[in-house]
Amino acid sequence: MKRYLILTFLIAATNIVFGQIPIDSIKAIIKQEVANKRSKSIIVGIVDANGRQIFAEGKLSDRNPTLPDGNTIYEIGSITKVFTSLLLADMSLKQQLNLNDPISKFLPKTVKTPIRNGKEISLLSLSTHRSGMPRFPYNVDPKNLDNPYADYTVSQLYEYTSNFKPDFDIDSKWRYSNIGYGLLGNILATVAQKNFETLVKQEICKPLNMNSTVISLTAKLKSNIALGHTEFGEPTVFTDLPALEGAGALRSNVNDLLTFAEANLGLVKTDLLPAMELTHILQAKKDGNDTYTTMGWTLSNDDGKYHLFKDGGTAGYRTFLGIDKKNKIGVIVLSNSNNSVTDIGWHILDPTHKVEPYKYPWALLDTLRTTIQTTGVDVAIELYQQLKASKNASFIFNENQLNYLGDELRRHKRIKEAIKIYELNLKEYPKSTLVYESLGETYKRNKNKKLAIKYFEKAFELDSQNPHWTYILEKLKSG
Repeated sequence: MKRYLILTFLIAATNIVFGQIPIDSIKAIIKQEVANKRSKSIIVGIVDANGRQIFAEGKLSDRNPTLPDGNTIYEIGSITKVFTSLLLADMSLKQQLNLNDPISKFLPKTVKTPIRNGKEISLLSLSTHRSGMPRFPYNVDPKNLDNPYADYTVSQLYEYTSNFKPDFDIDSKWRYSNIGYGLLGNILATVAQKNFETLVKQEICKPLNMNSTVISLTAKLKSNIALGHTEFGEPTVFTDLPALEGAGALRSNVNDLLTFAEANLGLVKTDLLPAMELTHILQAKKDGNDTYTTMGWTLSNDDGKYHLFKDGGTAGYRTFLGIDKKNKIGVIVLSNSNNSVTDIGWHILDPTHKVEPYKYPWALLDTLRTTIQTTGVDVAIELYQQLKASKNASFIFNENQLNYLGDELRRHKRIKEAIKIYELNLKEYPKSTLVYESLGETYKRNKNKKLAIKYFEKAFELDSQNPHWTYILEKLKSG
């Protein structure tokens, strides 16, 4: 495979243009956005026929101020779906399966597969988000609220599939579905008789020499990892998806993803190109905007521009992968905070898309946290009331500010303080299901079944269409 020189940080300011945007503009954008607290770090990779360049700003974490490089590992979230669909396309070209095969062909006989008006979900339905399945499954009751799918099992996935009833005709509408892609990844692994990670490594990563795109991290990869952070800059845990790996479990770095972009653009020779081209074909209109779905990608074809992209996110990371097929340009943006970087990726790919400067909205949360640490939760609650009465424009008031603060306290086992913050939030936002869920989960985990049932029942009253409340209440009441 042709190797390109990786250039990082030109020493002198220049007006060199790489792709369609001056290099200095790209560097200035990511520098400013790190300063704006959008993320602890942002790293950008760009490739075209002339080679690659990588630009980085920020640090791996507050404890490790090292600048990320092309080998730094990030969770890539839903960019994984592009890999899952590529496996599907490749297996179909190898005649190991058919895109239109119904999922019942590959699932255990004990799984009752959904049918609506005589039509069953196909593999292509899952790949193009037209199965009707929602974003997340309802039958989740995690041990760790901060890593909610770490103990979600294949049995639960099959249970969900058996009970799922589509509320519109299959293939008639687009609805983004992590559970659909999790199911697809499991089916492909079953057909190949390998686990999902092994399948990705053998069929995609090994041919492309992408040795750092994995699910399971080696000690070497862990030594250069950007620690994930919440929207407000607090460290968070990795996201584990053992039963939903096809939806978003991969970790990777800029170097590997630039190779992947090169292959999709035909800039490097690979036997995977026919399968990649198959995943680029328009399949259906997406709902809500002027873009289209392909197998795994989103397609934008405004004014003859043939742009394909996929963004991703986990609890501590946001990512972007985009390719301009007409001009043969690939763009990668990786960050280790849960704030979107899609606008940055789009702007580099197509300068007509503007970057919206990030405005840090968490000053209230930060102020209350500091007050709790220094003078206690009761003083923080008094301060909250004073700040709200003052109508200070520096502070944004919504249920997320208080709920995230309560979550932090719960995470640090400061349960009584967490409950006081949740109860303040309840008083402020009595119509928010988020607040009732947080109280319900906190009491459930502290063995107060009566209060847990009370708050989950209130959540159900506010949103009776959410099957998760019914699932949790049935478990609580059955003991």
